[in-house]
Amino acid sequence: MREAENIRAVDQLSIINCQLSIDWMGFIFWPKSSRYVSECPCYLPTHCKRVGVFVDADIHEVQQKVAEYGLDYIQLHGHERPDYIRQLRADGSSPAIIKAISISSHDDIATYKDYEGLVDYFLFDTKAQLPGGNGQQFDWNVLADYDGNTPFLLSGGIDPDDAERIRTFIHPQCLGIDLNSRFELAPALKDINKLKEFIKKVRI
Repeated sequence: MREAENIRAVDQLSIINCQLSIDWMGFIFWPKSSRYVSECPCYLPTHCKRVGVFVDADIHEVQQKVAEYGLDYIQLHGHERPDYIRQLRADGSSPAIIKAISISSHDDIATYKDYEGLVDYFLFDTKAQLPGGNGQQFDWNVLADYDGNTPFLLSGGIDPDDAERIRTFIHPQCLGIDLNSRFELAPALKDINKLKEFIKKVRI
């Protein structure tokens, strides 16, 4: 997200009704994204945790954004290798780290093994031409092959009609869901009503 009033509206959902609360809010720092945040909004969330999304970024740049935005989480959505993550953690000051794993088949799940024990969360997303925000889904059944110990977020084209599927999706390590392009009025501008209705249905 990047529009101050839209950020405020999403952040305020938890005040209006705790059952509508959104836990984390993402800020994309990849210049090629249509949701790229080029400058710090005049309002940042105070109720949602802040997640910075990076794609093969320079470590110094990541550290700068962590300080500027007060990030609680770093989401790595590129081809970052384990050594890169070790460098991020080297001084002990890094926020929690989420590593995105792109999925199109059962074989892709095994990629997590390279990062087990190095990151705090995985985000399983659809493998596509661009890293994230494509509005495309993968077959969630392949996640039955995930037997790691690291909790994960389910992502990839989740839309307002998926509430029932989300409610019936069960995996012991699934921590939450990532809502993005299917809940937008325009890139980086969330549809508050769609969010409200979807969350109500999921949390019934």
